[in-house]
Amino acid sequence: MTVIAMTREMGSRGGDVALGLADRLGLEIVHHELVEHDLAARLTLPESAVHHFLEGQASLLERWKIDRSRLSLYTKEEILELACRGNVLIRGWGAAQLLRSIGNVLCIRVCAPMRCREDVLLARVSSLKDREEARAEIERNDAAHAKVIQRLFKADWRDSEQYDMVLNTERLPIDFCVDQVAQLAALPNFQQTERSRRALADRLIEYRIHDGLYGLNNKHGLAALQISVDAGKVFLNGIVADNEIAHMIERAVSQTEGVIEVDNQMRIMPAARKIS
Repeated sequence: MTVIAMTREMGSRGGDVALGLADRLGLEIVHHELVEHDLAARLTLPESAVHHFLEGQASLLERWKIDRSRLSLYTKEEILELACRGNVLIRGWGAAQLLRSIGNVLCIRVCAPMRCREDVLLARVSSLKDREEARAEIERNDAAHAKVIQRLFKADWRDSEQYDMVLNTERLPIDFCVDQVAQLAALPNFQQTERSRRALADRLIEYRIHDGLYGLNNKHGLAALQISVDAGKVFLNGIVADNEIAHMIERAVSQTEGVIEVDNQMRIMPAARKIS
């Protein structure tokens, strides 16, 4: 069950590498359109609004309508659900940043110098007149992507330490890039184990819980609540305001898909002493 998380720069031919890997390893490629469609449905917004927001082109009204915290939660859930399915190559969306800690997930970055990226874009986009326009489009796309990754994961998407392999397509042929990633994917380190499968499932459960508690968090403030998941068993720690809130939290968590058991270790906030 191969899972590849790929970050690619616009014009780096990362899409060609992804297609070669999908053909070689029998993987499903997840394009941004699919994720945007699902996010828009869950946020009850037009797909165009979500696309514009993630591309850094949202209008003031679109930015006002989008709940950024919920968008972050839904994005992470979508990525984890895809990874749990296996045999998938997820392009972009911060998948590498989110899945980096999962043992069997292979994180790849495809890049190229600016002049090479300009050449590719000019060859593929007929509406671009010259290098200046191509560079402006690339820089806008890079800035939007960097902003999304920073907002969702507090990370720099260009940091090479977040990837298992970085491929510069200026001098590396696409077939060679595909060969190298395929060889890496075949190593024992990147084979799914019971431990890595459980880690993915537990991470997904954790974000589903946060999603289910979103309304309670907005109403009562659950900053002190600590949630951890181990093999479907959820551990709740921290201090909450009263027993009623504690019961609501436990009930919501126990009803979350994938939860097997809840260990409630929450404490009730001590009542304030009256000053006579």
